[in-house]
Amino acid sequence: MRYDLVIFDNDGVLVDSEPISNRHLAAYLTELGHPTSYEESIRDYMGSAMHRIHELVLERTGQRLPADFDDTFHRRVFTAFERELEPVPGAVDVLAKLTADGVPYCVASSGSRERIRVGHRKTGLDRYFSQDRVFSSQDVGKGKPAPDLFLYAAERMGVPPERCVVVEDSPLGVRAAVAAGMDVYGFTAMTPAARLAGATQLFSDLGQLADLLV
Repeated sequence: MRYDLVIFDNDGVLVDSEPISNRHLAAYLTELGHPTSYEESIRDYMGSAMHRIHELVLERTGQRLPADFDDTFHRRVFTAFERELEPVPGAVDVLAKLTADGVPYCVASSGSRERIRVGHRKTGLDRYFSQDRVFSSQDVGKGKPAPDLFLYAAERMGVPPERCVVVEDSPLGVRAAVAAGMDVYGFTAMTPAARLAGATQLFSDLGQLADLLV
């Protein structure tokens, strides 16, 4: 293994949550008077921490989202997760292989700790992630594309940034990893390769990942 730590994004990389959450985000923003299509939600908000959604809506419209926006959105999404959420194909296999090979890994997500916990419990991935392997933008107060979250995860895991590789599927995440001085493998299952410019390597099948990292 050429790296000492594999840092996974969560949504869209480990759990197949992006279609669910962006469908509900587009619907909720539209309901609040900010017409948004599913495609626009993917383009503008995929990989974002919640604070970035508030900032973009305020910047574009001059209007603030309701104070209970986050709670209402999460309630709707978590309900949908319980019905629909599945692990990304290949996620279980790659985590099992890294575990068997003794390769350190963790998750660093723009999502809240509750969102990560709910998703991992529903998909069964919680058996691979003790709490000391879970990092959220809540831990640092600033989401991607800032490098803070990835640098924090590396520090907590005791690995220098240059010995880390990030697995990401969003342009914001790729930018954050590059800014952190880490290699980044861009997962193109949902995101066109051109939008992940700057990635060290691109791949489309999570089942291939363990072999690509060797």
